[in-house]
Amino acid sequence: MADLTATVLAEDALLGLLLPFWQLVIGAFVLVVLVVSVGRLVRRGPSRMTTALLVTAAAIAGLATVGVLLQG
Repeated sequence: MADLTATVLAEDALLGLLLPFWQLVIGAFVLVVLVVSVGRLVRRGPSRMTTALLVTAAAIAGLATVGVLLQG
């Protein structure tokens, strides 16, 4: 039983070391997509920008509300 516990702890430690790296990779990917998306919106003009900002604001408010409701 002790060998199985040691193996599980070793796997958890390895994942704990890799977690920050994967967070950086995902964050960099999101940043690249965000920059490309903003570039496209700027080329499309002000009316599209306004709509995009309103949709984004609604999405943020909705996610925040869901997060608060699921937390409690």
